[in-house]
Amino acid sequence: MDAAVIGGGVIGLAVAWRAARAGLSVAVVDPDPGSGASHFAAGMIAPVGEAEFGEEAVIAINRNSAARYPSFIAELELDGGRSAGYRQTGTLHVAIDADEQVALERQYRYRQELELPVERLTSRQTRDLEPGLSPSIRGGMLVESDHQVDPRAMVATLLQACSRLGVQIHRSRASLLVESGRAAGVSLDRGERIEASSVVLAAGCWSGAVEGVPDEDRPPARPVKGQILRLRGAPEMIARTVRGGSVYILPRGDGRVVIGGTVEERGFDTSVTAGAVYELLREARALVPDVAELELLEASAGLRPGSPDNMPMVGDSTTPGLIIATGHYRNGYLLAPATADAVASVLAGDAWPEATRPWSPSRFRRTAGVGT
Repeated sequence: MDAAVIGGGVIGLAVAWRAARAGLSVAVVDPDPGSGASHFAAGMIAPVGEAEFGEEAVIAINRNSAARYPSFIAELELDGGRSAGYRQTGTLHVAIDADEQVALERQYRYRQELELPVERLTSRQTRDLEPGLSPSIRGGMLVESDHQVDPRAMVATLLQACSRLGVQIHRSRASLLVESGRAAGVSLDRGERIEASSVVLAAGCWSGAVEGVPDEDRPPARPVKGQILRLRGAPEMIARTVRGGSVYILPRGDGRVVIGGTVEERGFDTSVTAGAVYELLREARALVPDVAELELLEASAGLRPGSPDNMPMVGDSTTPGLIIATGHYRNGYLLAPATADAVASVLAGDAWPEATRPWSPSRFRRTAGVGT
């Protein structure tokens, strides 16, 4: 094979699909593709709404990836023959008390300074836009350019597109094969070998535990737990993603609603806790009272792949032929197009795009026993 991808989440599958589209022969190895963090994510594509103070370079990369989405999805749905659940709905950030109103004003001014497309709204304008909001809402900030994708639909479409383009899907654990100091492929549970010119390590928060990876190349990925709720009810309740306090409410447009999401440093714990469910529902109901009337379909927890600085780790390792692609934290779906395009181009023989150089795993590499 030209490439073997360890990991069948949104990043691994997107890389495999883009590489196959470029004419490469590709294999993906994962015990249960699409079942990890990609299965539990909300799917917000929100580079402007989630912009953080002091992260101007990150914002630029995030916006670049988001701008690729319309063509990325069009090509994916063409290859996959089904919908990936992409919707351009926008995000409405709201403040429910005076302190949140002050914080929202700071967020708005920061985005104005960066010339990001946002609109400040009064209390009345906010509720006119989304009548389902609580009467106590103090004001809002509209980000029309933010959008969303249905993660489970997108993963299913990626799997279908990969299959149609001849990507081999092996439902197995994988160990990296290194021969003569170079990545030579992967071995599967039953000892089968898949020889490959390049190997992409995209196993999310489990990337650092994949057998056979040299110690100096193990990415410092950690699990960051996120609990999330899925509900169903009236399609007309809200039209846009609503964010306020520490909660978001994301409508799918067909009556399905996603409420999330916690950020917890709990190791590999995926238990759903009563306290988290209570807090998510309480905060969501304070924003949109009719949330209380929805049918609760699912309460679940996923493990996001975090890095020490919560930026992706995408780039070459010290082992020739081994590429790292993990650590996307809360932005796996947002950054899937940029990551897949970059990795696929390198697999095809091109250089790493300049925009992805800040993602290089070398920033965490140890030299002469000293952390860098």
